[in-house]
Amino acid sequence: MKTVFIIAFACLCTTCMQAQSAKDFAAFRDNFIKGYIALQIPALELSYANNLQHIQSAYKIQQQLDFFKDADKKIGMYETFQITDEERSDLDIMKFETALNLQRLALEKRWAGEKPTIIPTSNLYSIPHGKEWYAYFLNRWLGAIVNPDELYFNGVEETERVKTKIEETAKSKGMSPAQLYKHLADSSFYISNETALQQSFGEVKKIVQQNLQKVFNVRQVSNVNISRGNIDNLAQTPGYYNTNTFYYNYFGKPCSKRQVCWLYLHEAVPGRHYQSKIAAQTTQSAIQQLFHYPGFTDGWAAYAATLGTELGAYQTPYDELGCLEWDLVRSVRVIMDIGINYYGWNDEKALAIWKEYIPNQDEIAIKEINRMKQWPAQVITYKYGSALILNWKKELQQKQGNDFDIKDFHDRLLNHGALPFCMVRKNVFRSDNSLLTGK
Repeated sequence: MKTVFIIAFACLCTTCMQAQSAKDFAAFRDNFIKGYIALQIPALELSYANNLQHIQSAYKIQQQLDFFKDADKKIGMYETFQITDEERSDLDIMKFETALNLQRLALEKRWAGEKPTIIPTSNLYSIPHGKEWYAYFLNRWLGAIVNPDELYFNGVEETERVKTKIEETAKSKGMSPAQLYKHLADSSFYISNETALQQSFGEVKKIVQQNLQKVFNVRQVSNVNISRGNIDNLAQTPGYYNTNTFYYNYFGKPCSKRQVCWLYLHEAVPGRHYQSKIAAQTTQSAIQQLFHYPGFTDGWAAYAATLGTELGAYQTPYDELGCLEWDLVRSVRVIMDIGINYYGWNDEKALAIWKEYIPNQDEIAIKEINRMKQWPAQVITYKYGSALILNWKKELQQKQGNDFDIKDFHDRLLNHGALPFCMVRKNVFRSDNSLLTGK
């Protein structure tokens, strides 16, 4: 009888401790939200110069440091507590954000004492502690803790891989790459007016909608409109998405047919529009609503373009070639962005890398170089995110074999909204702990 009482008492104590820990965590989470909002931390901007100009006073920097150092200690404690999955997700976000903000604040504290009279705008490498700033911006934009040197070599490997696939496409047509592009210069491979271009995007839209159920459980989201772009500072891109509308840029010149399919998939369905509508249907905690992770949203959009064959959009090798060509651009940009902002390359060296892989496109290269110098790390989001998703898909396919379900895979990616990639990976492999230890 005494033993039974002791066991019952121990169980009661454990239950009480769990209840108290849950109550304590809820209070900590609420205080984190209130404290974070009260700090009024400037939002991340594309321009590194703008981000540096918005650095707050030494007093406010210290306030932030005190807040995040205290949060860091408490997060370490709560990691040992028994909390719900939803609470664990909030804790993971707070842990990631606390680490990133402490990285930023260490740099800002030094900046306050070394700030130059005029902020150099040639590239991030040229400012005090530029390499460390770049490492921070890379982590922030990607939503992941990465090593710039490792990412550079991954970029080289990916560039060579995509280049080889393009060469294989040419070989399949009995041509060299040079011969293939000479062949593709024929006017029959171009759309010569806006009406025809609008119609082509509309045709892809119909095909994708008819086949969406093959790879997604959610077959229908709100309609996406298609319209010509009208924003000047986005004119350097093939297209963009904003508020239920996919915008394509058209400048009165013939447009390559190879751009139509992948661009629609990337910006509309199942890319940006589809992802944003699924995210809007998910239940997101107050913690998750505080933060935005462009690495996931940009990476998903780039990944979506790889589904063209399954969705019936890529009906010729040239359609898929269009996707490969932009994958090559994104891969080369990883090399160039890190080279310019982390290794201190000049424009000539960056341009030489571009020419090595993408000949006869110097005008585009110069625009891209200027973009990377002003917006360091941002262009890497597309390639980094899509490469992770494709690697995870391959990993699951190899592990699960015939049991692999592409719809379930996409649910695991999309049904939690945008998150840091360490958390996305947990969702992808949540039922297979043996895979969680991989990279």
